[in-house]
Amino acid sequence: MLSTAPRIGIDISRIATATRTGTEHYTYELLAALALHDRSTRYTLYCNQPPAVLPPLGPNFALRRMPFPRLWTHLRLSTELVVRPPAVLFVPAHVLPLGTPLRRTMRTVVTIHDLGYLRYPEAHTPAHRLYLRISTLWSARVATRIIAVSTATRDDLVRYSGVPADKIAVIHHGLAPRFRPVADPATITAAQARYRIAAAYFLYVGTVQPRKNLLRLIEAFAQLDESVLQSATINQSKLQLVIAGKKGWLTKTIERRATELGVAERVRFVGYVADVDLPALMSGALGFVLPSLYEGFGMPILEAMACGAPVLTSTISSLPEVAGDAALLVDPQDTAAITDGLRRLATEPALRADLRARGLARAAEFTWERCAAQTLAVLRGVRLIL
Repeated sequence: MLSTAPRIGIDISRIATATRTGTEHYTYELLAALALHDRSTRYTLYCNQPPAVLPPLGPNFALRRMPFPRLWTHLRLSTELVVRPPAVLFVPAHVLPLGTPLRRTMRTVVTIHDLGYLRYPEAHTPAHRLYLRISTLWSARVATRIIAVSTATRDDLVRYSGVPADKIAVIHHGLAPRFRPVADPATITAAQARYRIAAAYFLYVGTVQPRKNLLRLIEAFAQLDESVLQSATINQSKLQLVIAGKKGWLTKTIERRATELGVAERVRFVGYVADVDLPALMSGALGFVLPSLYEGFGMPILEAMACGAPVLTSTISSLPEVAGDAALLVDPQDTAAITDGLRRLATEPALRADLRARGLARAAEFTWERCAAQTLAVLRGVRLIL
């Protein structure tokens, strides 16, 4: 029997795309966990275009599709909220509709994933940076409660927006069950063949943009000496650096750097990798590398750990918080330190085995069931705020 409690509305417009990345994965996986574990709360799911894929939903979920050509969030969704407001509106990615304050009885919760545009402004165009600053900080101030995906993001919000810390709930991401070690060598080999990847490789997964520190990563890889490249620990296979992900800001500059350093044949830009192939590619990697200059959470390092890949990542932002003691941490602004980390992963099998064991244990601590339960507690509790 469905609860008679007022409805919770969720903006699911982010999952209309078929090629989901960070915030889209968060919205999809959180929705799937809520549907699996909460059969009593009434939900209305707002979207512009039909979602490419929806998780199984119970009878307590109603899809409200509202096609609109431009400014869907601020015009069409705002109008819907004024006319038919839920008791609580949840926006899983950054931006509340401008019409939100018109319904004073409606409580609002927004998830803010990072403030990278403030911490690393050169990764965005001026116009995009201005929009992000206005919309994100406005949403943080207007929202009844905020969910931050890491303590690092919470601290940035307090520092840059003036939002009090007690308004913010820190709720870590979960980890999808499809991320687990792939034991079948044929499956790994087939995935490598689809992307023309060698048997020995370091793997990066994420948007190809400057904030990910890919220029230094390529420079560090280029500095590995011949003894490492031909080490017996990698079976005499020519070592590759595989960069997987959609193109972003200044991608061409990053791709050109590999050519300038003479390593273009060993640095593979493979584009977006299908979800079905990621576990195999992570399982087969010599190491997973994310020496990012800033991350609000850093989901790929957990996914790689869950697949048994040794992880190298940064000492800054949220990455040490997520990695715990299960990764090799390096100063992302020190190219020599990144090179040394890559060398150790390539030549020290005992280190790889230790990181693999630690990573599997660390990844097991993060579940979408826990994330959904904590999020639902915030959504229900916010109704008590007057």
